[in-house]
Amino acid sequence: MTNQTRRRIVGGMSALATMGPMFWIKSAQAQTSFKPEKGAKLRVLRWKRFVQADEDMWMVNTKKFIEKYGIEVRTDHENWEDVRPKAAVAANVGAGPDIIVGWLDDPHLYPEKLVDLTDLAEYLGKKYGGWFPAARTYGTTNKGRWIGLPLGAAGALLTHRVSWVKEAGFDKFPTNFDDYLKLCQALQKNGHPAGFALSHATGDSETWMHNILWGFGGKLVDEKNQVAINSPETIKAIEYMQQLSKTFIEGTAGWSGVSNNNAFLEGKISLTSNGISIYYAGKNSTDAAKRAVAADTDHTPMIVGPVGKPTELHLLTQAMVFKYGKYPNAAKEFLRFMWEREQYEPWQAASLGYVSHPLKAYDSNKFWNDDPKYLPFKGVVERLRPHGYAGSLGYASAACLADWIVVDMFASACVGQKSPKEAAAEAEKRAKRYYS
Repeated sequence: MTNQTRRRIVGGMSALATMGPMFWIKSAQAQTSFKPEKGAKLRVLRWKRFVQADEDMWMVNTKKFIEKYGIEVRTDHENWEDVRPKAAVAANVGAGPDIIVGWLDDPHLYPEKLVDLTDLAEYLGKKYGGWFPAARTYGTTNKGRWIGLPLGAAGALLTHRVSWVKEAGFDKFPTNFDDYLKLCQALQKNGHPAGFALSHATGDSETWMHNILWGFGGKLVDEKNQVAINSPETIKAIEYMQQLSKTFIEGTAGWSGVSNNNAFLEGKISLTSNGISIYYAGKNSTDAAKRAVAADTDHTPMIVGPVGKPTELHLLTQAMVFKYGKYPNAAKEFLRFMWEREQYEPWQAASLGYVSHPLKAYDSNKFWNDDPKYLPFKGVVERLRPHGYAGSLGYASAACLADWIVVDMFASACVGQKSPKEAAAEAEKRAKRYYS
């Protein structure tokens, strides 16, 4: 991700707010609307840009909402790592932004503090071809109540230098773990190492690490939400990761979210896990050298491991409306407006699909065909496996992710602090604090 960094968490408890009436407007297609409360004002907190056009078009759409409804909207943009703790504080204190656009299953940390968005989510789903399964899983409780409204996911794909991959002896990017390791070893030998975060970098570390864990058949919990991380499959994943990390550029254990972007655009690394932000930054740079890097850049989905099927985790982002807010209807109407095709598709296109859509109808967004390098990001939410796999999402899954349990397990073994068996045992011990 570019320009900024990210991270962390805690949870919360109760409160209640009244929901205003909902009315229907008949048009060529039935459209639901939430009548904003008189004198409504909104405060929105969302993550800070890694693609400038994302933020620019978001604010253009916000201005359209303000002009249409006469509702004042204050938008605060925070670093990725700061959104989660600020949301947790707001939930605990019972005061703060009306709407927070956060990460993954953050809503499951304090579901009783959030406004029910079921009517809004069902309306959008019916109008726009349905939600992809992972979006529905992240947005709802186990009883089917929508507590988050998925905006989409920043795809964690393998961003690589095409010419350097060919120099390493691969005309096509590898599709299995064995060849993938050989590629990384050859890239390092040629002086063009890979670089993947072994640190607490939101979206950069947990995504590619889960690909390796799941690719070998490892998982944090089983179908009954019993901790299952300390397994032979996990040990194999850690041992593979140890070999892979030996091919990385030095310093990845201390990387922030911006580190891999800078290293790639500066030509220091040949391969990393990232969204389309590196390509966007290079393509739009005034620096000829960075434009040249972008021209030599392509993207591919995460590698398929021994389990024989895709195991991808991507950084899903979703909006939450807090019950302490005075204007829940205005908040829901703001979200409805921003998720409608007239606003959503231009916003997505402006940022080159940096956030891949959660609603199936937006597959038809014409910009996807503007550049073949965009296309691997198109199906990100469709391919997404929820990180609570193989169990369900909830407080425990959210807490384990925020506590960096899987990330720390791999990192501790890769930097030599623990053996694979010790790292897996420590992860098991930490996970059981939440899954009890």
